[in-house]
Amino acid sequence: MANIKQQVKRNRKNEEARQRNKAVKSRIKTAIRRYRETLEAGDTAAADERRREAGRLLDKAVSKGVIHKNQAANKKSRMAHRAVRFTVDAKGGKTPA
Repeated sequence: MANIKQQVKRNRKNEEARQRNKAVKSRIKTAIRRYRETLEAGDTAAADERRREAGRLLDKAVSKGVIHKNQAANKKSRMAHRAVRFTVDAKGGKTPA
């Protein structure tokens, strides 16, 4: 246990930030999972809306400093690649690498 007032405050603020960051990351994971499930169900219009929603959450997390901008870019890129893969599969074509 911290003995100095500033250490106590720092510990409290760190815990508050950890809880807030955890909630934001959880919302991002849920949004990406919902996008994936909608895409696998075959509803491309709804999946596109879910992808935009997840992208907005990722961008907001970057602006708040919760995740790094490259991590958000990688997640958005993988979502876009998955969309292309599923639409090509649905049309009966080859899947991209």
